[in-house]
Amino acid sequence: MVDHSTSPAALFDDLAAHYDDDLFHHGVAQALVAGLPQDPPAGTVLDVATGTGAAAFAALRHLRPQRVVGVDLSGRMIDRALAQAATLDPGQRIQWRVGPAVPAPVGRASVDVVLCASSLHFLGLAAVRDWLRVLRPGGRAAFTLPPAATFRPSGVFADLVAADLTIPADEQQAAAVATEAGFVDAVARRLDVAGERPKSVFLVYATAPPAGGAHRAEAE
Repeated sequence: MVDHSTSPAALFDDLAAHYDDDLFHHGVAQALVAGLPQDPPAGTVLDVATGTGAAAFAALRHLRPQRVVGVDLSGRMIDRALAQAATLDPGQRIQWRVGPAVPAPVGRASVDVVLCASSLHFLGLAAVRDWLRVLRPGGRAAFTLPPAATFRPSGVFADLVAADLTIPADEQQAAAVATEAGFVDAVARRLDVAGERPKSVFLVYATAPPAGGAHRAEAE
């Protein structure tokens, strides 16, 4: 069981100093963003559970947005992102927010792209439905999920895994997470990273319904 005297924010605060040592997180974030079309440039990108900002920084390079909003529950993760931003975001296009990912700290239909790398299994389906609230019609969501065959969370982190989200066994199940929430044109592909400890992840891409399309977004 989770030690409820320690908050999720504090748990991830404890990881912040060495989070970037695991290059897998960076590789996944960069691969996720690279799978999105570059044109036209995005207006606003929301990076949910941004951590130390890997996906947010990748979005600057690949999507050329007017602004990025990066939100994370861990203040120390955001501190690490800010330290890198002096070099990686000299134009200060990224706005960093400390707080919960659900609901996201942006308005309804105000975002062109939502990113969520290596975190949805903690956030659950409420996050996916909230993305439909914040995305403009036709906006894109890009997120990752671990494969069920290799997903082995341990300790307190096992207790943080969202109970309402089934960890997918294959690409079809991974895409279905978006489709069943109300997205359209959902696709998924598996990314395998070789090394001393090989790891895998599903990269999922989906589109918010067009204006007037039916979806199950949460009410404002």
